[in-house]
Amino acid sequence: MHADFWNDKRPPGVPSQIDMSTYKSVVEVFERSCKTFADRPAFSNLGVTLTYAELDRYSAAFAAYLQQCTDLKPGERIAVQMPNVLQYPIAVFGALRAGLIVVNTNPLYTAREMRHQFKDSGARALVYLNMFGKLVQEVLPDTGLDYLIEAKMGDMLPTAKGWLVNTIVAKVKKMVPDYHLPQALSFKQVLRQGKGHALKPVQAGHDDIAVLQYTGGTTGVAKGAMLTHGNLVANMLQVLACFSQLGPDGQKLLKDGQEVMIAPLPLYHIYAFTANCMCMMVTGNHNVLITNPRDIAGFVKELKKWRFSALLGLNTLFVALMDNPAFKDLDFSALKVTNSGGTALVKATAERWEGLTGCRIVEGYGLTETSPVASTNPYGQLARLGTVGIPVPGTAFKVTDDQGNEMPLGERGELCIKGPQVMKGYWQRPDATAEAFDAEGWFRTGDIAVIDPDGFTRIVDRKKDMIIVSGFNVYPNEIEDVVMAHPKVAACAAIGVPDERSGEAVKLFVVAREGGVTLEELKAYCKANFTGYKVPKHIVLRDSLPMTPVGKILRRELREPA
Repeated sequence: MHADFWNDKRPPGVPSQIDMSTYKSVVEVFERSCKTFADRPAFSNLGVTLTYAELDRYSAAFAAYLQQCTDLKPGERIAVQMPNVLQYPIAVFGALRAGLIVVNTNPLYTAREMRHQFKDSGARALVYLNMFGKLVQEVLPDTGLDYLIEAKMGDMLPTAKGWLVNTIVAKVKKMVPDYHLPQALSFKQVLRQGKGHALKPVQAGHDDIAVLQYTGGTTGVAKGAMLTHGNLVANMLQVLACFSQLGPDGQKLLKDGQEVMIAPLPLYHIYAFTANCMCMMVTGNHNVLITNPRDIAGFVKELKKWRFSALLGLNTLFVALMDNPAFKDLDFSALKVTNSGGTALVKATAERWEGLTGCRIVEGYGLTETSPVASTNPYGQLARLGTVGIPVPGTAFKVTDDQGNEMPLGERGELCIKGPQVMKGYWQRPDATAEAFDAEGWFRTGDIAVIDPDGFTRIVDRKKDMIIVSGFNVYPNEIEDVVMAHPKVAACAAIGVPDERSGEAVKLFVVAREGGVTLEELKAYCKANFTGYKVPKHIVLRDSLPMTPVGKILRRELREPA
């Protein structure tokens, strides 16, 4: 379908087009916002609030350090491995201002996953939190990292309080395993040194890569999606266009400089990066960073402090919050937007949320490769549960059969996307890039969808065997490849099974070699080799697995009885 097909289907206030000439780059968005909203709060975390002017100053110092005190040149890669703390936006916008490409890295990664990403991206610098120092030390010899910048939880706090927080984290909570990285520079030292230098402006354009965002593949090896400044600016403008929907009072839904957005989703996840970093910034709004959303009691306590107007989350998080007895006593009078993404929203969760907060959860759809928002539901009563809404402005959807022919409305097929937010391709993988696009340049999502005649889209199935756990992609191949390396495993297969809390969970079937293997051994092995969300929740020992005559394991048959 052509993008124009959706023009008359958008809610009041939402334009059909975006103007790409508004901003040349992510850097321009950032610098303009910092000037316009200088004295407004930008980010809060651990009781500290940075204004836009302070964020501007700190990130300029960080950028100047990279330019003047290292030999990193524009276009080189810097990995950032931190949870939601104030150092994250400082480092990321600082790196972009210095002309570097940011490689967002999940702080929960194991050594195996870090090694692959640092090597594949060719990252020469890494900004990390000291809790991961031991892992950094372990992977360092196998990478091309020349510069290490080490942050601590208390860096941005007043000196005495910062020292106290760092001591508690390290000594009381024992969250910093011993390591030895004498070459690492402290984050505070980098800011201090950078302050003495002037930042040289770098010209970045729409076509320049801003971020390498890693995503698994059916092959199980994570690939870096090349997201350009143009991709990110486009997606920011598209999401803003959706936020300009007029409410029942005829006013814009989110107002400039007056909203408080709660950010529990990790900023290294492109969904939060676009919404929390970019969209809130360009409107001068305030982001409250939640460092550890797993600590639900602490999260609810933080929510108590704010009159929050927007919350970005996913099914698992909504359920956990509602299960906390203190949650229902919060003040929801300002809450206008609850966005769900990353994983399918469970109907019962959505209904319960609306009952408790008075705000309807709005579901959208996107992929790392689309920066990430491709479609979203209208807000309020116009939202349609069970659909992912309509394509964001400037974006077109079509569904195709296995031969690539476009299917009529109401028929199922593979969802394909065209729009300015679609990635440039996969980093150094021309073959994978070619495979991802059809002859007319549409991006093939691998998801099976139906576009209803009124333009709303439903995702009905996944073509690939991917499992989505709490919004994170888990690839069966990756699980199987790693488990097969266990000396006592003869064969294995991983599938996704429905899960109350996380939407889906990983179920692993294992056939042992002579002499057998225990569930305990397998559990310990998985824990050591996978980030938490990838660890199989269910492990089943079997004598054999269903196979094709060629010996390919039939995951489908394992899935059906499950």
